[in-house]
Amino acid sequence: MAQKIRGNIVDIPGKKIFYGELSVDEGKIIAVEEIAAKPLETAGFIMPGFVDSHVHIESSMLVPSEFARLAVVHGTVATISDPHEIANVCGMEGVEYMVANGKTVPFKFHFGAPSCVPATVFETAGATLTPADVDTLLQNPEINYLSEMMNFPGVLYNDAEVMQKIAAAKKYGKPVDGHAPGLRGADAKKYIEAGISTDHECFTAEEALDKLTFGMKVLIREGSAAKNFEALIGLLDEHYTNMMFCSDDKHPDSLLEGHINVLCARAVAKGVDVFKVLQAACINPVLHYNMRNGILRAGDAADFIVVENLIEFKVLQTYINGQLVAEKGKTLIEAAPAAVINHFNCAKKNTGDFKVHYKGEKEVPVIEALEGQLITNKLYAAPLVDGENILSNTSDDILKIAVVNRYKAAPVAVSFVKNFGLKTGAIASTVAHDSHNIIAVGADDESLCRAVNLVIEAGGGVSVVAGDTEKVLPLLVAGLMSNDDGYKVAADYTAIDTITKQQCGSRLAAPFMTLSFMALLVIPHLKLSDLGLFDGDRFSFIDAV
Repeated sequence: MAQKIRGNIVDIPGKKIFYGELSVDEGKIIAVEEIAAKPLETAGFIMPGFVDSHVHIESSMLVPSEFARLAVVHGTVATISDPHEIANVCGMEGVEYMVANGKTVPFKFHFGAPSCVPATVFETAGATLTPADVDTLLQNPEINYLSEMMNFPGVLYNDAEVMQKIAAAKKYGKPVDGHAPGLRGADAKKYIEAGISTDHECFTAEEALDKLTFGMKVLIREGSAAKNFEALIGLLDEHYTNMMFCSDDKHPDSLLEGHINVLCARAVAKGVDVFKVLQAACINPVLHYNMRNGILRAGDAADFIVVENLIEFKVLQTYINGQLVAEKGKTLIEAAPAAVINHFNCAKKNTGDFKVHYKGEKEVPVIEALEGQLITNKLYAAPLVDGENILSNTSDDILKIAVVNRYKAAPVAVSFVKNFGLKTGAIASTVAHDSHNIIAVGADDESLCRAVNLVIEAGGGVSVVAGDTEKVLPLLVAGLMSNDDGYKVAADYTAIDTITKQQCGSRLAAPFMTLSFMALLVIPHLKLSDLGLFDGDRFSFIDAV
């Protein structure tokens, strides 16, 4: 028997709202009927569910099934998910793991074929995906697109392997996602003409407008670390048919607070027409990626939400395939045990592994981390020297940063970073884009070593050391995700984040998310890999400059 659901129906393409009734049967919407031309004040608003148009599920530290349990509470019914992170650790097996786990819950994950594994040749990753591997993945109906092509120099210079991967996506009629921060003008045009259809890395309106003009779809990103909403939202009013919302990377505590619904509320508060906002949040991703979720039409899958109003977008109910999966802030998806896969081969370290020998330098290069951005600046500063060694300088907030190879025995790469604000202690993580070696920042060598050893002992995770306090959140799935209950993971992560800020002194809004990007070589200007300090502008190690 068909299920009848009444409310104020939001017709986004028609730009109208009416009081009506949905008839749902066997997971499909079989009819959308108007009862009254005007909305009813006492009724909720029925609308298509939200879509995160670019997200790395791994960055939530949750397996897909647990991510879904938290996301549906905020009205998210589907994602465009790049399994790039686990692929860099576990290769094809990692991608297959994500697809299989995602299918255990009523949620519409749309995974891509990672295009850059490893991301560069300037770091040690756990796996490689060849053009043949990518072709194999793209043949799978569960793989919906070619994930972000980060090697934009390879596109511009017609690198053979890069072009083979793009050609494979075209062969199977699947979109190609982009990743080209700061690329503009003729280079942006050439990149787009190669078949790249989206970019989530724009951090200025001018850059985004360039790419929109050349026919690219631009994603407004607001994650736990990279926050570009304020820079780009002014473009939505005119370009709403070619823009979408995404988080890219979202830590578990942040996912508890909200998701795409929060961005919609912020956009409406800025005066953007609600239909334009919802076009970007609910419709554009479905059309661009030919997604399986419905958008509130007769014959569509019954994927929709009921919200209290079209201002705050407080979600009252979430339906996927006609199944009620969240109601009044509570998930109705049951937690289930998840399998574990990993690739971790790292012995514990000694304090001496983190020493930097003083060679008489007047200045040393320093990575400047920037709040809310993935890009970093390249600075130079006088070193703080004690005898033959250079130390962290907490007074000037120039701390040691280290990357430890997690896949095989190798020397520790150590450099310096500014703006983490630690006055004492250290933090470490095996979430370190894109190869996910161990990355750590510390106020002294002993704390740095202790924080690193905590995650080594756990086989992957995030840790904090503050005096006698030590805390670690194990991430047993590839050193990226916990297989525990998502709400427990969020609480445990929040406790570590709180220690980092209150006891260690970090001033960053998301210190662990910011830390995870300090090894992301494909984002300018200065980063650290397990092989050394890297100049993202010249695409070479700084020692070779």
